[in-house]
Amino acid sequence: SPMIDQLQQAIASTRAVMAGVNADQLNAATQCASWDVAEVINHIVGGQDFFQAGLAGRPPAGENDYAAGYYMAAFDEAAAGTIAAFGAEGAMEKTVSLPFGDMPGAALAGLATTDTFVHGWDLAKATGQSTDLEPDLAEGLLGQSRMAIQDSFRGPEGAPFGPQQEAPDGASAADQLAAFLGRTV
Repeated sequence: SPMIDQLQQAIASTRAVMAGVNADQLNAATQCASWDVAEVINHIVGGQDFFQAGLAGRPPAGENDYAAGYYMAAFDEAAAGTIAAFGAEGAMEKTVSLPFGDMPGAALAGLATTDTFVHGWDLAKATGQSTDLEPDLAEGLLGQSRMAIQDSFRGPEGAPFGPQQEAPDGASAADQLAAFLGRTV
């Protein structure tokens, strides 16, 4: 399905950025409130379990220090699980209960795609990699986010997204998406 294709693209984009992070950058600051690079990596990998848990109606596994080990393998395994979970019969139609509200599986798939992609942007920004990630995907996610992201999803720590920021003229689609989701570009 197109939604699964987008999710796979977001995962591949963020995987490439993660692969470009050097061990000496794990403590670098990021755009995510109080998280360093290692904590963003932990969130990206753990986020995959969070989405699968939501679909399965079970509590997420909780915090895990993936960045302390070989996190690429952990991410590959977790991301494969996410793709399988959303690809399962009826996953897109079912109602999923999350801490910030109930939504259909398809909406959670969109959120999973956006979250995975934008945290890849955070890593790229924090580690000096290009933030002009997957222009077509970023453009699509920006359009979807403008429609789907309710004000209840925005807020301080704990909310998925921060208050909207302005992107400079001529910013890439990924930079525009990051700004829309509360990043300083």
